[in-house]
Amino acid sequence: MQTVPLHDIEAARRRIADRIVATPTVSSTSLSERFGVPVHLKLEQRQITGSFKLRGASNAIASLSPQEKARGVVAASTGNHGRALAHAARLEGVRAVICMSKLVPANKVDEIRRLGAEIRIVGNSQDDAQVEVERLVADEGLAMVPPFDDPAIIAGQGTLGLEIAEAVPNVATVLVPLSGGGLAAGVAAAVKGLKPSAKVIGISMERGPAMKASLDAGRPVQVKELPTLADSLGGGVGLDNRLTFAMCRDLLDDVVLLSEDEIAAGIVHAYEQEREIVEGAGAVGIAALLAGKVKPSGPTVLILSGRNIDMGLHRSIVCGTVEAERAA
Repeated sequence: MQTVPLHDIEAARRRIADRIVATPTVSSTSLSERFGVPVHLKLEQRQITGSFKLRGASNAIASLSPQEKARGVVAASTGNHGRALAHAARLEGVRAVICMSKLVPANKVDEIRRLGAEIRIVGNSQDDAQVEVERLVADEGLAMVPPFDDPAIIAGQGTLGLEIAEAVPNVATVLVPLSGGGLAAGVAAAVKGLKPSAKVIGISMERGPAMKASLDAGRPVQVKELPTLADSLGGGVGLDNRLTFAMCRDLLDDVVLLSEDEIAAGIVHAYEQEREIVEGAGAVGIAALLAGKVKPSGPTVLILSGRNIDMGLHRSIVCGTVEAERAA
């Protein structure tokens, strides 16, 4: 199996230490009492750009050569990677072009533009946006910074796993949002590298779960990208996937899928009980517990991966004025 070793994740942590926030890991009284085991929340939605993506993007930018930085960077994104890359590139005066599909929420597009990146809206899926990325690489010589299937990205995301293992030394289970697998692969490599007995479970949505479909097929496959409250988990894994498919296949202990109503319930619980605003993808760990799809048997950590939700939509979900299926 091609993988990202623990020492690369540890090196990434040193490299990006002054560019990110080491986010808190806190105990959830409500969930601990409900499930009878210690349940902790890794508050990664409090990261500088509102999601874990800043870790990988910062490590990737820092790993580029001076010549690559001079040419600029380009990436496809469902929103949070683009925001993180735009922020990391601006810190170093690097040109950034972010390619997104029409499914990316306007609030995420606007924030990327505010950070100074150039925006390209292409097609109806991340695969469509990736075509534009490859054209820009070929025509303009930009350096591609993939959203997940890249060793520097995976190592950067894995720094989150190092923090979890240190904050909860007896961790038994980690629930990690699962999309293209950069976060899941990095966290699993870090957590299992330090705590081999710990389980890492990927959580995704029923509407277009590309990694789950690929794992079931035994190879990367395409799925139709559908609107979902967990929009950050949309997109494919890439038919030529080099790293994250194999790492998720070999390191994840299970993958759980959630309905839109279950994701909405996670958003509501995070707000009402934990006093945290999270987007759909950030709520999937809470949602998996509430739905009974993961039954914790020891100290459990849920990664709240992002907060970049449209606040009008958030209010509608919390107030119960919109059905989850229609909101997606």
